[in-house]
Amino acid sequence: MAKKGKIKISSENMMPIIKKWLYSDKDIFLREIVANGIDAMTKHKKLVDMGEAEKEDGEYKIVVTVDEKAKTLTVEDNGIGMTAEEVEKYITQIAFSGAEDFLQKYEKASGDGIIGHFGLGFYSAYMVSNSVEIYTKSYKDEPAVKWESDGNSTYTISETEKVERGTKIVMHIADGEEDFLKEFTIKELLRKYCSFMPFNIYLNPKGDDTDKPLNNTLPLYLKDPKECTEEEYKNFYRETFADYNEPLFWIHLNMEYPFRLKGILYFPQVKKTQVQLEKGQVKLYCNQVFIADNIKEVIPEFLMLLNGVIDCPDIPLNVSRSFLQNDKQVQKISKHITKKVADKLTSLFNNDKERFENCWKDIATFIKFGCVKENEFYEKVQNIIIFKNLNGEYKPLQDFFGEEVGDEEAEKGAQPKAVYYVSDEVQQAQYIAMFKDAGLDAIVCDTYIDPHFISFIEYKNPKKCRFVRIDADIDGALKSEESVKEEEVKELVETFKKYLANEKITVKADKFKSGKLPAVINVDEFMRRMSEMGGFYGMNETDPTEHATLVLNLTNPVVLGFLKLTEEKQRIVASQIYYLAMLSYKKLAPEELSDFVDKSMEMLFGYTK
Repeated sequence: MAKKGKIKISSENMMPIIKKWLYSDKDIFLREIVANGIDAMTKHKKLVDMGEAEKEDGEYKIVVTVDEKAKTLTVEDNGIGMTAEEVEKYITQIAFSGAEDFLQKYEKASGDGIIGHFGLGFYSAYMVSNSVEIYTKSYKDEPAVKWESDGNSTYTISETEKVERGTKIVMHIADGEEDFLKEFTIKELLRKYCSFMPFNIYLNPKGDDTDKPLNNTLPLYLKDPKECTEEEYKNFYRETFADYNEPLFWIHLNMEYPFRLKGILYFPQVKKTQVQLEKGQVKLYCNQVFIADNIKEVIPEFLMLLNGVIDCPDIPLNVSRSFLQNDKQVQKISKHITKKVADKLTSLFNNDKERFENCWKDIATFIKFGCVKENEFYEKVQNIIIFKNLNGEYKPLQDFFGEEVGDEEAEKGAQPKAVYYVSDEVQQAQYIAMFKDAGLDAIVCDTYIDPHFISFIEYKNPKKCRFVRIDADIDGALKSEESVKEEEVKELVETFKKYLANEKITVKADKFKSGKLPAVINVDEFMRRMSEMGGFYGMNETDPTEHATLVLNLTNPVVLGFLKLTEEKQRIVASQIYYLAMLSYKKLAPEELSDFVDKSMEMLFGYTK
């Protein structure tokens, strides 16, 4: 006959697991113990508000005491306290949560502020302690209780002398964990995990006017945004992130439905020496208890470039209160944060364009990265993406797009409008001058993400734009309207090419509107991108100039008179025209630079004869 029964878990087997695997970091134990004290005071305050407990004078507070000589760390609260029966129920039965039991009992009256969920936080103390003592007195008229255990399967419980309501936990710090007996270490841990807890926390108080709480019980993000001043936002930023550069602007999150969420996200300035945006710090809290930095389930990856504080009481945590359970609620929170950031940026663009443009250099990489990473973000901000043009004026990127190319037109070979861009204003100065002379415009791509971003924009708008670097082709608007006959340039091209050391380069000739430059280098856009992509992914990067074309300018007097020169002068002039064109495209290789100097000296020497 089959027999049914319940699986029993032995504390002898549970304790090693709790000590080693429950928490990702040992120092979290202090957060858990202090959070339990905060819970106890929150419960008592609610009972007072409901008339089920007597109000007493004095502030609710946590007192943390470090005694290096006695090797103890003590955390004491003046909260609800426990009776002997409650100690047996909540402490000796692992994973039975007092907070959960309290919430069930007072469900309608107490929906906020209780931190604990699983009843395991207390046992985190054994990660750093040989033994732990609890001294507790309930708000009820019952004797005070002492509980003690070395963290194995046994404990002792007895009556004790304790006059004041609340709970004192004394941790006897284990050998090898002496760092937790240093006041500085404990102060830093309290600041890290408990900075915004709702009741004052004191460390080694002297009992006089010099005692100052370590935490801010009413952080700015909990206030109504309408009541916050600009100076308060800046001060909160400096104090929280130790960054004395003023933030560009910020977003105050404040909602109650369909989930509770409060916080402030700051857009930091980019340091002058900073090539790429550094990862920011978005601190995640649950009921003012610090959980972790940059939790990817809640904070979209691109928002981790910001600094900020987010507090979400409805966030689903696992038993160690360290990691999030991935569920639909978390996804909703993440999407809402993304939406609020996009709304703020759009509002700034629409209502204060000058400020938006002044901030663009600092926020451009963030926005572009966000577009590539989050499609919903791109859909909301695509109309506010701006670029500088050749005159240094900001224009929306979409202003450079053309009309959408229809399927029938595409079948006939029609291409979307070319959006010309500059990637190096100094190196490509000659090309920029040609474009300006011809009345053409281009966008300036000056952030490290731009090569990837323009590919992304092409993917999103395949029928409206294609990006072409300013040195990739001689656009029709740069060419003279006069036609060029092939037989007129054949001899020039063939003669010119035989004097070039670079045998791979293609040579052709065309008539430019301007006769200033004798020649330019063009490199096919697709081939150059493929080469750059190979280098980015660690493959052997090919030299893009292997696919380059040297375009001789038939309106330039030097080129026009080239065939009339002696062979010796043709040799020198051809080389100099090639090197001058190449210098406008990239730096010369050492051997090329040496040859350029030698040919220049020959030319100068020839003029002195």
